[in-house]
Order: sequence, then C-alpha cells, then structure tokens
Amino acid sequence: MVSKNIQKMKITDKITITNEDNMILMSRFPDKYFDLAIIDPPYGLGNRLSDGGGKRKNDPSRLLYIDKEWDVLPSKEYWNELFRVSKNQVVFGANYFLEFLPNTRGFVCWDKNQSMPTLSACELVWTSFDKPAKIMKKSSTDLERFHPTQKPIFVYKFMFEYCNSKPGDKILDTHLGSGSIAIACHDYGFELTGCELDSEYFDKAVQRIKNHTSQTKLFEI
Repeated sequence: MVSKNIQKMKITDKITITNEDNMILMSRFPDKYFDLAIIDPPYGLGNRLSDGGGKRKNDPSRLLYIDKEWDVLPSKEYWNELFRVSKNQVVFGANYFLEFLPNTRGFVCWDKNQSMPTLSACELVWTSFDKPAKIMKKSSTDLERFHPTQKPIFVYKFMFEYCNSKPGDKILDTHLGSGSIAIACHDYGFELTGCELDSEYFDKAVQRIKNHTSQTKLFEI
C-alpha cells in the first residue's frame, strides 16, 4: 500500500527516513545539498519482474513482486531533481536509464555469482566519478528478504569505498526499499536522508534498521 501521508523517522542523529514521494522530499533541499545520491530506482519491467515470462509461476519469492505499484520508471523531472540536489550520483540498474545518464567511465559491474539461467548474472552500476571501471563480486541471494530488489549491505559499502565517501558525507536515497543502505551508512558514520513510498516496505525497513542499530549499541557496550 502506498502512503499518502508523510511519516518521518529519525532513527539515529545521522539517519532520517520518511514515507513519502521522493519528489516532495527533494523539493525541500537546496542545490547540491547532498554529497552523494545512491539510488536503486524501479526498472519498469511490469509482469516480467513478477513472473519471468511464466518461468517463475511456481517460485514463492514472486509473491514479493505482485500486487504492488512501485515498479514505475522515474520521469525526466525526477532525474532533473536528483542531479540538482546532489553533487555526485550512483545508479543501480543503469542500463534501464541510459537516456538520462551522462557518459562516464566510472561503471561498476556487480557479479552476483548467479548460476540460474533465468536470472541476471550481473548488474550495471553507473557513477558520476571519473574512475576506472571495477567488478564487484557478491551473491545476491537473501532468503530473509522482504523487498524484491533487496541488496546485500556489502554492495553499498563497496560503492561507498569506490566513491571515496567519508564520515560526515550527506547521502541521499530516494528509493529506500529494504533499508540496506541505512545499515551501511550507520556502520560507516555517514548522514543519510532517505524515503520510501510504499508504507509496508517503509515499516519493515524501519524495523530492520532499528534492529541493526540496537545490536551495534549492544556490542559497543
């Protein structure tokens, strides 16, 4: 279910996430406010995402994809706002958005160690950095996922290191999803502002992030 009312959750003094439309969120910030926007937008695949052309009809994980309205390609207006409020950007699934992304040599190929022929073996990640392209190897398998495009925390940490991010950097995520980026930001001491439009995903992400930060405090004690 998509929320029409803004919910705001300040999880730590550096991590704030909201349940709202990302265009509303970005409109509140001045030009180049964020040091880095790292985003994983919807690909607009429709039924291909949920049933794999009929090949996933008996796969229980497909239930994560159906009866949701989030799989809509971002508009040109979205990209204009994203580049307005951020100094640098990282975009997962870049091959779906090439018409909006400038030329760059700073690509990362995420090798998912995926052997199933019906699933993607890799994902292209576009960055605004003038750096040599790299390959990141990490399995995308997560049996406890609640979001269909949930990414391992390692993936975000790899990208932060690739971008030479540092503590105190202001990070933006306009499609929070499962909240993996928030956990990575917490561990690295970054300031995160993020939003998620779907209220169910938002609530589950909040709980997941709170569980992680609570465990971190326990270990510190």
